[in-house]
Amino acid sequence: MNISNTITRYLVFIILIAIPPAVLIYMGQTEYIIVKFWLLFGYLTVLTLVVIAAVLAANKKSSELVAPVFLATTTVKILGTLFFVLFFLRKNHVEKFVFAGDFFYVYFLNTAFEVYGLLRNLRNQNLR
Repeated sequence: MNISNTITRYLVFIILIAIPPAVLIYMGQTEYIIVKFWLLFGYLTVLTLVVIAAVLAANKKSSELVAPVFLATTTVKILGTLFFVLFFLRKNHVEKFVFAGDFFYVYFLNTAFEVYGLLRNLRNQNLR
């Protein structure tokens, strides 16, 4: 699988997971969405895109580099996310359960796509 195909799949995935929050905001159900949801959404989307692009680039260069690059970029993503949450919660007063729900919605779905992309790219190529 090439890089552009995976990136395209990721962008379609992002559009699909952006629909439910957009519908909630449009319908006026803002009690389930934090005020700066799209900032959180964009930040986690960009971090995940960096992880996916780095792993795919490493896979294209050498399959032996995939595991270290994936671990390094995932570590950077986790640390970046923790610092983002720290500063976000210090600067913004939000309902804690709503924030937790919004955060885990975006974070776990992005992580699920990372795993999906990694499994698709690293599966045994001889089975095709």
